[in-house]
Amino acid sequence: MTTATERAGYPLERIRNDFPILQQSIHGHPLAYLDNAASTQKPRAVIDCIRRVYETDYSNVHRGVHSLSQRATDRYEAARCRLQAFLKARHSHEIIFVRGATEGINLVAQSFGRSHLKAGDEILITAMEHHANIVPWQMLSEQIGTRLVVAPIDRQGELQLDALIDRLSAKTRLVAVTQVSNALGTINPVREIIEQAHARGIPVLVDGAQAVPHLAVDVTALDCDFYVLSGHKLYGPSGIGVLYGKEQWLKAMPPYQGGGDMIRRVTFEKTEYNGLPYKFEAGTPNIVDTIALGAAVDYLEAIGLDAIAAHEAELLAYATRRALEIPGLTLIGTARHKGAILSFTLDRIHPHDIGTLLDMQGIAIRAGHHCAMPVMDFFGVPATARASFGLYNTLAEVDALMDGLGEIIKVFR
Repeated sequence: MTTATERAGYPLERIRNDFPILQQSIHGHPLAYLDNAASTQKPRAVIDCIRRVYETDYSNVHRGVHSLSQRATDRYEAARCRLQAFLKARHSHEIIFVRGATEGINLVAQSFGRSHLKAGDEILITAMEHHANIVPWQMLSEQIGTRLVVAPIDRQGELQLDALIDRLSAKTRLVAVTQVSNALGTINPVREIIEQAHARGIPVLVDGAQAVPHLAVDVTALDCDFYVLSGHKLYGPSGIGVLYGKEQWLKAMPPYQGGGDMIRRVTFEKTEYNGLPYKFEAGTPNIVDTIALGAAVDYLEAIGLDAIAAHEAELLAYATRRALEIPGLTLIGTARHKGAILSFTLDRIHPHDIGTLLDMQGIAIRAGHHCAMPVMDFFGVPATARASFGLYNTLAEVDALMDGLGEIIKVFR
């Protein structure tokens, strides 16, 4: 069985061959990896990049005068320019390398939040946020007395946009919103949210961790003030991510951490901080994985984000149709505009049991609260099972998932 995108030239077989980890069996069954929202697998281009850097170019960056240091620095900074182009930022110094989207949000909370907000100011988020876009703002509230305001969602898992707009007030000092929900798959209207917030002079942070592997992102066109992503969800290494920030904000924000590379001059009396982007990159960075993140972006763009999105949309549509045929299955998150995420429950079967039994059939899904406990509370479930699709998944794997669920139901009859 082939998808329409394959028939239109989508190179699915070649793509699957690019991922060594997929060429294995689990418990005697071909691996069907459907846990891409948690973390994606890595193509050979990324794996080879990591190996080559360690074998030929590795050294510490920025301060060395020898050849290895200069080569490593050139490759490290080339990756920054690569991410600038990928996100379509105006300047490379608006790209800050962090450990992931979570650290990017924490950086904004502690640097922007503590320098620009005060007691009584409000931060507006949505009810579908990942914990990484909830907890840092609660910590800021404990530190300086800000207040967290939450815009509601409906039973389809869609943001109630009018309610969010109604919550924009004279006290709102920041809006922080996910572009794509990791628990529901909902794609939020971030462009309209940004326009509404900016009309009131309010900056906006966008959590793009679930968006960038699937959608072409243009931060300049969006006009967001901050944007965060994680490399490990982008077919790149773990432990590396990006915070994009508009130059005007980054210049006005104090350093997040102190140490090497974020300084220009240090005395015991005073430290003069470095300029952008280094002001926010204290210590030896994650050199090799940063370079490999650039390789991951090259790999994705060679395929084409639009082609990837079309392939995944077809997988999701097919999986949704098949899921609705299964007795006792309830979809959690049925927004009109969705990313390639299928969250569901089965009557009288705990999601952890679903995940365990599917693993015995070689099918990897996620089961739990997905770092979105308020979402689970809203829908009145302790957890969901979640299948999430990526650029290498197939209709046959969707069939394996659905057939596997049928077998599980038989076990629990």
